[in-house]
Amino acid sequence: MKRHFCSFLVLISLFGSVFGQEKPTAFINARIIPIVGQPIEQGILLVQNGKITAVGDARTVRLSSDVQIVDLKGKVIMPGLVDTHSHIGEGSGADGSGPIQPDVRILDSLNPRASSLQRAQSGGLTTVNVMPGSGSLNSGQTLYIKLRDNTVKVDDLLIMLADGRYAGGIKFANGTNSLRTGGATSSGASSGNFPGTRAKSVALVREQFIKAQEYKAKIAKAGDDKTKLPPRDLAMESLADVLDGKRVVHFHTHRHDDILSVLRLQKEFGFKVVLQHVSEAWKVADEIAAAKVPSSIILIDSPGGKLETMDINFTNGAALEKAGGLVGFHTDDYITDSRLFLRSAGLAVRAGMSRDKALYGMTMAGAIMLELQDRVGSLEPGKDADFIVLSGDPLSVYTRVEQTWIEGKNVFNRSNPIDYLTAVGGYGASKDRTIHLDCFDGDLGGQE
Repeated sequence: MKRHFCSFLVLISLFGSVFGQEKPTAFINARIIPIVGQPIEQGILLVQNGKITAVGDARTVRLSSDVQIVDLKGKVIMPGLVDTHSHIGEGSGADGSGPIQPDVRILDSLNPRASSLQRAQSGGLTTVNVMPGSGSLNSGQTLYIKLRDNTVKVDDLLIMLADGRYAGGIKFANGTNSLRTGGATSSGASSGNFPGTRAKSVALVREQFIKAQEYKAKIAKAGDDKTKLPPRDLAMESLADVLDGKRVVHFHTHRHDDILSVLRLQKEFGFKVVLQHVSEAWKVADEIAAAKVPSSIILIDSPGGKLETMDINFTNGAALEKAGGLVGFHTDDYITDSRLFLRSAGLAVRAGMSRDKALYGMTMAGAIMLELQDRVGSLEPGKDADFIVLSGDPLSVYTRVEQTWIEGKNVFNRSNPIDYLTAVGGYGASKDRTIHLDCFDGDLGGQE
């Protein structure tokens, strides 16, 4: 990720790093949208050691004499955006060698220096579920990351859980993506093991979960006797985690019949699931809500490409809200450019979703789907200091993300020329490359 070397950029970098230290920092006079609770006019957001320590106004938040003040009069502060389905970082998962590969980890292919991570920062994203593709019924394990700056290895992006594991789910898919009718896959491997119908797709998934149940039973039966343990099976270990509730299933699904197939699988095996895309959610919103399964939707203003998405509708958010379902949003970046993520909430509201639930969907709902609601998704004391500074109302097309903060550190600042270029430039502005001749004064150290 970016490093600033010329004098002007060093000052900005220092601006970001100072506020990440132990001294408390108060962001004052902005309109604060905490998501949980009512907006606060002329609010105060107090941050220290990467955490939020207080949120309120001058009547409720007392400032110590050593506090650093950042006056954001006329601006809006809200939590960092949570993207529940993205492909930034140029990672890839399962290949064409088989339809179900739960042992594959996106962790092992994510590029932590990819410029797409900075592009996401400029859109106000702070927490992202990075997924492998959907060309297989199961294409591997996903990764929940924080878009921290100056990362050199994937470990720098990880969100660690209390039990020592890194946070992540697993990607499943149904519908046309994982169907093969003959020939070879895009990787050149034979398609003979892949399903040719929707019914066969479900049968293969059921088969693997039953194997995982049997694998778990053998381990339980062995008890403390290691000589009786079955041979280690990485694929079965991953699916066993799913059955134990340690890993959420993120299920790519579009058509109403495919959505109901997922709900049947979930009921049979009892795993936690988030429905991803759900283009035809408006047709089965009551069924989704009754199953108490959350939906992460995508709103594409130029739909096309797949026949199974022909009935996608902007009213998905409104229909799911009315039915009582939990609704979040995702980019599927590059399907929706991360820089335009806030527009999803605006489009949903335009189609009938409430303003409060749309903003909740961009933040807290996503945090719940990733099981990170105790850390991110709202501005509350004790949570990570992940927030964005906006030029105006978050649903206005004229509003811009001016700053993005993660754990109390400024990772994007629109006044920084390089950050500005990332935010407004075309495809090439965020293309990974080494700059040897550029429009900036000073040495950029060969960084993009």
